[in-house]
Amino acid sequence: MDVKLGVVEEQFANIVWRNAPLATKDLVALAEEELNWKRTTTYTVLKKLCLRGLFDMTGARVKVLIDKDHYHAITSH
Repeated sequence: MDVKLGVVEEQFANIVWRNAPLATKDLVALAEEELNWKRTTTYTVLKKLCLRGLFDMTGARVKVLIDKDHYHAITSH
């Protein structure tokens, strides 16, 4: 499973890890505030990270499937 994140993906993942579970509209607002992203960019990156198994987006809610500590444990080898 390839969950290794790029720098920008990890910045985004940190926003999710700090705030999840959260509504997608709240995540869009946070990503705009912290990363200066548009809504479409947020959804594109979120979808990629969901497909890679880090997060789950059900309806309009985002939840963590792999927490930050577990992510660092599995990517530090």
